Amino acid sequence: MQGLRWIQMSEEEMNDFLGRGGTGVISFATEPDEPPVSIPVSYGYSAEVERFYYRLSFPRDSRKDELVDRQVSFVTHGETDNGWRSVVATGQLSDVSDAQYESAEIQGMWSIEIPLVEIFERPPRETTFRYFSLEPATMTGRKETRTDS
Repeated sequence: MQGLRWIQMSEEEMNDFLGRGGTGVISFATEPDEPPVSIPVSYGYSAEVERFYYRLSFPRDSRKDELVDRQVSFVTHGETDNGWRSVVATGQLSDVSDAQYESAEIQGMWSIEIPLVEIFERPPRETTFRYFSLEPATMTGRKETRTDS
């Protein structure tokens, strides 16, 4: 009988899984008596500078302005030809909307692909977008492996 087990991914395996971009969920820390604020997002990833990149929308009624300076966790997962994979990264976002062209943040952005996602019920002209990077304080990955039982 075959079973499943989850094991750590190497840095190379995480980089392969993350590719240049995809989708996931970013969660912002809140007050101790409140749940975190979790938002589905598109991301880009550069293994060369070990950073995630996000294009976040800021509609008029958004709470993100008060949350972007807080600690975050980011989770992405999916099924590959070799089974399920997931990566969890933590840290603090850096606003790179006005970063200098020569900066590591902007140079890292040249190698990524952030999937564009439409915002429901709002024309794009009604929404402000800002770019952020996440240099992970921690990053772990897990993969499934089949075992014989």
